[in-house]
Amino acid sequence: MKPNTQQLKDLTIQVRRDILRMVHAVNSGHPGGSLGCAEFLVVLYQNIMDRKEGFEMDGIGEDLFFLSNGHISPVLYSVLARSGYFPVAELATFRLINSRLQGHPTTHDHLPGVRIASGSLGQGLSVGIGAAQAKKLNGDNHIIYTLHGDGELQEGQNWEAIMYASAKKVDNLIATIDLNGKQIDGTTDEVLAMGSIRAKFEAFDWDVLEIEKGNDIEAIIAGMNDAKSRTGKGKPVCVLLHTEMGNGVDFMMYSHAWHGKAPNDTQLEIALGQNPETLGDY
Repeated sequence: MKPNTQQLKDLTIQVRRDILRMVHAVNSGHPGGSLGCAEFLVVLYQNIMDRKEGFEMDGIGEDLFFLSNGHISPVLYSVLARSGYFPVAELATFRLINSRLQGHPTTHDHLPGVRIASGSLGQGLSVGIGAAQAKKLNGDNHIIYTLHGDGELQEGQNWEAIMYASAKKVDNLIATIDLNGKQIDGTTDEVLAMGSIRAKFEAFDWDVLEIEKGNDIEAIIAGMNDAKSRTGKGKPVCVLLHTEMGNGVDFMMYSHAWHGKAPNDTQLEIALGQNPETLGDY
């Protein structure tokens, strides 16, 4: 049974609490983009993806997800833990020495749910394409999902991968772009304006759809189901997910300032007050 909308909202609030407490505890990490993608990753893991129980690195017979913008690891770790991949209590080890939960996900410590090391931006789509082609070669009908920051698209490797995916008709791939218009040094337009991302993907012959309310549970479910319905038709699928960086914490929203800054004690208390405990803190 898939969780209902209220259960997904409750989980999202708890994930926000996890993110805030994780980065506060070590005074480092990236809360802004993590908070902005909380609803998306909750919906992806709890409603959209066809997942097996447990974790096997080969991923045969199930949908796979690759996080390209690895600095938003807090939201990935929280969603993985609360989806049963590893104990929720392990979130308390975020960024500590010898922890499996480093600032950017890695594979050498074999953390369940993590299939690639990410953090050097621009590489996730290439990995996702390789996995998607492997599924085709294996006769595995499942879908590859990837997530990318919009600022990350300033990296050139993305565009080689985008060109390759359409040329090779990698149509079992759904790449989602977290379109919040912000990156570490300011707005994406200020740092390096990219014009219409939709027009660019369409020029590379991708099937593109937009989720205008990228922090709305029901809108994400509808949009991602639409994306799934477009797979297998000869084109890779791009989802432009319009989100708000720092969503759910009023003083973190509408600014790039919280891209990579942890809240202090007072700020944490205020932020947690806006996100009351729903499923139990770790």
